[in-house]
Amino acid sequence: MASENGESGGGSWKKMVDDIKKVFEFKQVLGTGAFSEVVMAREKTTGKMVAVKCIAKKALKGKETSIENEIAVLRKIKHENIVALEDIYESPNHLYLIMQLVSGGELFDRIVEKGFYTEMDASRLIKQVLNAVNYLHDMGIVHRDLKPENLLYYNPHDEAKIMISDFGLSKMEGTGDVMATACGTPGYVAPEVLAQKPYSKAVDCWSIGVIAYILLCGYPPFYDENDSKLFEQILKADYEFDAPYWDDISDSAKQFISSLMEKDPEKRFTCDQALAHPWIAGDTALCKNIHESVSRQMRKNFAKSKWRQAFNATAVIRHMRRLQLGSSLGSSFGGSMSMDQPGQTPMPAKSMSVDCASLSRKDCELMTPLLYGVGSRPCLVGSGQSIKGFLFRH
Repeated sequence: MASENGESGGGSWKKMVDDIKKVFEFKQVLGTGAFSEVVMAREKTTGKMVAVKCIAKKALKGKETSIENEIAVLRKIKHENIVALEDIYESPNHLYLIMQLVSGGELFDRIVEKGFYTEMDASRLIKQVLNAVNYLHDMGIVHRDLKPENLLYYNPHDEAKIMISDFGLSKMEGTGDVMATACGTPGYVAPEVLAQKPYSKAVDCWSIGVIAYILLCGYPPFYDENDSKLFEQILKADYEFDAPYWDDISDSAKQFISSLMEKDPEKRFTCDQALAHPWIAGDTALCKNIHESVSRQMRKNFAKSKWRQAFNATAVIRHMRRLQLGSSLGSSFGGSMSMDQPGQTPMPAKSMSVDCASLSRKDCELMTPLLYGVGSRPCLVGSGQSIKGFLFRH
């Protein structure tokens, strides 16, 4: 069976096992990638259902430090609204991450299915996200890729809680540390990230503001078929509360969103400030049914067909070059990436990764988020992907 690894150092938390199927009964494959897959499984001793991410060790060669860092983040996190890493096993050929099984589906899908939906519902959702992210920030962890696809319901029940998943881009923030690696999903990423400026926890607060915006109208605050124009909108924080979609939304909600989607990160609300805002902590969130308008826009703007559109990575990189977002851009993507090579055909997914032809499939798989992100197929418990720290939604 399994035995605790008694080695000192980074491997002491792994349980050694010769055959993982002696510990877990594998059920349904939830998602697959080049070097890993996520499987729904039952723990034989307890009967508990879990999600097991199986990572081939050959995929980790040369990336051990990166993997260790991601696991170090996951192991520290214990919060009711965050998908938990419950255990880690190691066999001669594989590393197994035993994750909490989340089965309630994605945020937008549930809202569209509802028959009644109000500002108050949106406020309660955002409060859960704020509490979870505030917990991360207190621990010195920045998620860096908050978006609706990473917000999952715990189970199919109507009153199920929201769970944050996907820590493939998360980073431990040291004392006085700022980060400058380009990462995240452009529609949700803060201006300072696109501008290649140092940034910290405030990027998550911006993303929560974008999510709150969408929850109240059903469409994103920034959108353009031209990627350069999209980036310019974000860099300028150029968004509006358009009529007629926002006519029935409270001024308090708009003020709340504006405080989170503040261009200047120094002036932007923190999670603590957002949690104290009347729209979250008070009674200013309206109870009027806005389901018809919001769900119609969500279907239109977040339809599966749009999620599955091809996204040309080399075009994105060239657009960012034209925007002159810093000479360090190339190194942010890693030395293995060639920016001038023609793009290969991207695989379909709800969140399309930057698809760089010169990145080997192995490199793509290695940078897939550890938490439920598995290759290029959407899976039951999370469908975001990332490559080398830059993930794009289209």
